[in-house]
Amino acid sequence: MSLGKKVFIVGPGFIGWNVLDLLAKENYSVTGYVRRQEHADQIKATGATDTVLGDLNDKALITKHALTHDVIIHTATADHLPSVLAILDAVEQRAEKGLSTIFIHTSGTSVLDDGAAGSHKSDKVFHDNVLSEVISVPDTAPHRQIDLAIIKAQKQLAEKAKIAIMIPPTIYGVNPSHGRLTIQIPTLTRYALKHGYAGYIGEGLPVESNIHVLDLAKAYQVVLHHLESTPADSPDILDNPYYFIETTGDDEPSWKDIASVIGAELHKAGLLEDPTPRTIPSENYNDLFADFTDAVIGLNSRSRAVRLRKLGWTPTEKSWRESFVQDELPIILKEEGDRKAFGGYKGTVAS
Repeated sequence: MSLGKKVFIVGPGFIGWNVLDLLAKENYSVTGYVRRQEHADQIKATGATDTVLGDLNDKALITKHALTHDVIIHTATADHLPSVLAILDAVEQRAEKGLSTIFIHTSGTSVLDDGAAGSHKSDKVFHDNVLSEVISVPDTAPHRQIDLAIIKAQKQLAEKAKIAIMIPPTIYGVNPSHGRLTIQIPTLTRYALKHGYAGYIGEGLPVESNIHVLDLAKAYQVVLHHLESTPADSPDILDNPYYFIETTGDDEPSWKDIASVIGAELHKAGLLEDPTPRTIPSENYNDLFADFTDAVIGLNSRSRAVRLRKLGWTPTEKSWRESFVQDELPIILKEEGDRKAFGGYKGTVAS
């Protein structure tokens, strides 16, 4: 591994901030591309060398700064094509100058969405070392159009760049130094507090793999080191850019299982009269993920991180249940504001 390389992280938020922390400790020079000065100050306090204030739609600004960095990591969202194209433009310009670039993009396992909409558990499990399984998803799947744009550029660039696509499942957990929460389970918890019951989509039977955010950040670190130390013309890089990241197939809860834990814990806290979860009617989806609700919390999405484990990566953090009870729920219960006014997740879904 070469220390001291310049890293540009686009969107060092819930995922990327944790990646930034790890790389800063390894003496990488890390620049974070953020929207707010407050967050710029936060990431500088944890090791960022520099910050750039900007919007994801500012392609010229993103390209400008990506041009001066050896490593580019996109963790802002899995569904913003202009920012990805801005990075790819920079990677191509660098290649024309004889400069190699490492680009790590964040997709998500909603790309594996089978359209179950809460109806059933699937036996289909995807393995990242079997390329045919990964690319078997339709081009219309969530995140897929962005992934395909990256693959197209990768084929054109060949050994002139090293590109990886990270595909995390349901992300949970908290870095106590950051205090930020993830999306799915906290949103379902806030829904329960507003409506008086824990809920799930349809029958709540589909399952999705999961990963603690700190284990996820370590996965980015492992992949970066692998890309640095592997020749650019290696088939391992050129033929398969995909990496799944999950804890273990032995702990894949159904969405009903998750709702049951939410209901039980809120009942224990005296905030729900009845802990029994039930189906959420579609007219309430605006209090969840609006039109994306089925694809975020009603899907089957089962993945196996075969490639990462071969590289020595092993998840070590708390299970999703322990993390929810011990870390996330206490933060949610301290949130200020009228719980009855909660209006769903308004950000860009990256799962």
